[in-house]
Amino acid sequence: MNEDIGSRLRILREQRNLSQRELAKRIGATNGLISRIERNQTSPTVSTLKRLMEGLELSVADFFTQDLSAASRIFYSKQELPNVGGKGIAFLLVAANRKGRAMSVLHETYSPGADTGEERYTHEGEEAGVIIRGEIEISVGDEVRVLSAGDAYYFESRLPHRFRNVGGEACEIVSACTPPTF
Repeated sequence: MNEDIGSRLRILREQRNLSQRELAKRIGATNGLISRIERNQTSPTVSTLKRLMEGLELSVADFFTQDLSAASRIFYSKQELPNVGGKGIAFLLVAANRKGRAMSVLHETYSPGADTGEERYTHEGEEAGVIIRGEIEISVGDEVRVLSAGDAYYFESRLPHRFRNVGGEACEIVSACTPPTF
């Protein structure tokens, strides 16, 4: 992919979860300058380019040669979604190779009887999902509920939680989690 300097700068800055203002502060410039460079209204001087690379923690060579195709992809076929699940559970991860992902989006499938484990797990962030097909028992903290197609959930992931297919057919869920756990 052959981006101009401005587009390349924006993609690499966003991959590092930096605002224009934060990058400008790192290099001792104004966020207006960063904005003008990203919109290709001005070209950075060699000195400014070097400072930008220091702010992004990149070499100039890496800036111009790094493959950004994974960062700018929008669409993914089912075959491109790696399964990061385990026994009886498929977790197909969207944009697995995208650097700087701010969330995990999963197409989950639980076989009948599949369970994330008797020991509930916790992590930072939030989770949400919609049941597409089947039934799933979800335990969060002291609450336990069986959800079916069309039902949804949203909770803070620091609460101990567990997913268990209690139905007689596979259960499908589309979910999101932030920050990314996969």
